[in-house]
Amino acid sequence: MTETAVRRLAEAASEDGVDCDGLRATATDAGYRFRTPDIDREGLTEAEFREVATDNITYVTNWDFWTRVAPDAPADSAYLRWLEGAEDRSVPERYDRLAEGVTREWGQLRLTVERDDDGRRRYEVRHVDDTDATAEDLDHHEDPLDARQIAKHDERDRYRPLKTAPTLRSGWVFPDLDPTELVSTVDFFYPATVVNWHREREDDLDVDHWRATMERQSGIYGVVQTWDRGEGYEHVNWVAEACCDDSQCLKRREWQYDEETDLDVDGGDGEFPCREPCSLVVSAARQWTKLEGEQSRTYEFELTPSEKEQLEAIVDAVAEGRSDEIREADVYDDANRYRTRFLRAKLFDDDGNLCGVETED
Repeated sequence: MTETAVRRLAEAASEDGVDCDGLRATATDAGYRFRTPDIDREGLTEAEFREVATDNITYVTNWDFWTRVAPDAPADSAYLRWLEGAEDRSVPERYDRLAEGVTREWGQLRLTVERDDDGRRRYEVRHVDDTDATAEDLDHHEDPLDARQIAKHDERDRYRPLKTAPTLRSGWVFPDLDPTELVSTVDFFYPATVVNWHREREDDLDVDHWRATMERQSGIYGVVQTWDRGEGYEHVNWVAEACCDDSQCLKRREWQYDEETDLDVDGGDGEFPCREPCSLVVSAARQWTKLEGEQSRTYEFELTPSEKEQLEAIVDAVAEGRSDEIREADVYDDANRYRTRFLRAKLFDDDGNLCGVETED
């Protein structure tokens, strides 16, 4: 395999030359030239060139991988190079680390890349929660398409409408992927995140802000446009706080109210950017637009201080998705199921009205 890579290098040097990760190889009438950060030999015969290349085989197999094995698409190639830290370390440093395995996180994915003696990279993908699990204890997958099925439902088998929500189920592993399969697998788990990540790095990410996105809505979603009339953009802050927090979505929100007006809510810390309000945000905004169109009413309830605090705790527990984590025996938690049922028994009438106060239309 290494002999084949050396032969390919000699052919490439004779054609257009080679320039890859510190390796430069050319051929002129005066002979071959082979350069790395540590060596510079010129005027070489082809036999001498091949001998020098064999002595520096790490650079040669690295070049062979990136020019012949790795995918050609700029985003895919840049992503694979990012995984192994190609822009931060020399080839010998990377090869030492790749022999042991280099790991990065991408959302809830744990990605590991290793190399063999010929410089070929192999990739493993698993859930970050399974970092310490042995591969034998996880469900094995080989086809990148399997990622699409895994991503459909959460741990409780509930459908996941937002693929970048932090609800990806664990217990699986893709133990042996080639470069193209790795990128495909990541894309099935988190669609378009690699290409948008790359476009952002190239300063070419086209961001569609809230106002422009809502102006394009039509049909049943056209009602969202009415929310922007003379009301500023405070409501968009509420939407972003509700939907675009790190606890709800692993993307980093880059869209704002419009090009001139940033939102007050932090966009998050995700590795990959969010370039526009997603379909879930648009759908939720449609419902909130209708609800916010209601006229305010004044209702009077009598609550003890503890009951008020308990209602606040219940709302917070539901909003943060903690309801299922509260143990039934923990009656000291305000959002405990039995505490909540007691509150309902005490304060709600048979028609479900809080303190017997009916809702006014």
